[in-house]
Amino acid sequence: MLAVTHWGRSLMNIKNSRSPSTVLWGYSRRDLCGVRTFFVKDNFLVSFCQELLDPAGNHRYNHYIAGNRNILKLDDRGIFQTLFPEGRSHELHRALLEGTQCMYCGFDPTADSLHVGHLLTIMALLHCQRGGHSVIALIGGATAKIGDPSGRSTERAAMNEDTILHNVSGIHRTLDDIFMNHEEIFWQQEKTALGNRKILNNADWYNKINLIDFLSSTGRHFRMGTMLGRQSVTTRLSKPEGMSFTEFCYQIFQAYDWLHLHNTEGCRIQVGGNDQTGNIVSGHELISRVQDVPVWGLTVPLITSTTGDKLGKTAGNAVWLNPSKTPPFELYQYFIRMPDSDMKKYLNLFTFFNDKVLSDILTKHNNKPENRYAQKKLAEEVTKLVHGKAGLLSAERCTEALFNGSAEKLAMLSDDELNDLFRNTPVTELYLDPGTTVFDVVMKAKCFSRAVDAERVIKAGGVYINHQRAEEGDYVLIPGQHILPNGITLIRIGKKNYYLVKWLETGTLGNTRR
Repeated sequence: MLAVTHWGRSLMNIKNSRSPSTVLWGYSRRDLCGVRTFFVKDNFLVSFCQELLDPAGNHRYNHYIAGNRNILKLDDRGIFQTLFPEGRSHELHRALLEGTQCMYCGFDPTADSLHVGHLLTIMALLHCQRGGHSVIALIGGATAKIGDPSGRSTERAAMNEDTILHNVSGIHRTLDDIFMNHEEIFWQQEKTALGNRKILNNADWYNKINLIDFLSSTGRHFRMGTMLGRQSVTTRLSKPEGMSFTEFCYQIFQAYDWLHLHNTEGCRIQVGGNDQTGNIVSGHELISRVQDVPVWGLTVPLITSTTGDKLGKTAGNAVWLNPSKTPPFELYQYFIRMPDSDMKKYLNLFTFFNDKVLSDILTKHNNKPENRYAQKKLAEEVTKLVHGKAGLLSAERCTEALFNGSAEKLAMLSDDELNDLFRNTPVTELYLDPGTTVFDVVMKAKCFSRAVDAERVIKAGGVYINHQRAEEGDYVLIPGQHILPNGITLIRIGKKNYYLVKWLETGTLGNTRR
């Protein structure tokens, strides 16, 4: 046993060491708090022990992953797939430990929101920031006019300037929200500072560049044979539609983005999806020719479920990170519905839980899979990251209101939550007439086209008002029971058919909804 002492008091006992020298030169952080980071110098160990203890002498980092300068260890969680250039990981490893590095990832504003498929590259940036490194999220306000051909069989439709500006604004807001939520919710109790973060727009420099100057200074470093050999190019050239010159040049612009960020921000690392390998290689080659300095590219894998579906796609529709496009409730439910077989992978990719906590979650889940404990933990963490604590509370309220039969939670829903939750549900606005019955409301809400069908289903017990079975059609609606304080009545026919009634006047409740 070795006792490490600082300022005359014992900071930590490290048990089961073979010898003092073994501990000083080779103890890893995973042994102590679930994350692997080797410290190979004596003075590192002292600062390491200080970092693991709070002022009261208590061990920290028992829940979330602590900052780890060597982000290559994220490969253990499946976040990184490849490193370029191959065989140079030792150089990047050394650079990460020796000082603060800068990593960037690009996001083209082809829509006004990012979607779940972008989360993994965002997680890579956040882990890098947690390690004390600087990160840049680059929005392609200029390159959106060109269109990235990677992974596409056809050319993207051209967007006008107003659309691009709108999309840039939406993506900037989403990224800023995620960075802020991460800092406030997942890092607020950490002692070490997060690395710097920036959200930039490449239109800021391309709008100042002269075309002739750009071609003469940058274009001369590219070779046609190499450009024609990129997979994104060969795939398109093999098709009858071919590829436009505009798309063909996209790799030059993305390469120049990295060169510009290297010159202005000292950015030496680019991360992107594995479909971006060709563009990342182009950037590496450009910087190597112009600056002759080591830079590295990291790719994250394309995430698919066990069924082969691309992450973020459901029934052909993207699961967006913008709450106005995909409300917090729908994002939460997207992860709740995931199969058990994906839980270990997705918890590693999309949460900051350390190994011990992940193991505990999976053990508890496997004891009673029907409770979907792992899915709930995953959904909670992702929803908090994207929409904050308020977004998670809203998602949980909506879940309780819709699926857990809670009339109390249903009555607490705001207008926005009601609109989000029942966006695909028929909504009827009615004035409450004295003596209105259950039969009256289901007919006025157009739950049935024929009165005889309504009577039959009510008698069979297939009509529910605010999650309570309506046993008689001639029951008069009672404010507070059938009409909730927020002025709504939720009707369910059978198991899945919902109808929402918004009362414009609720009688004794005195609540008028306009």
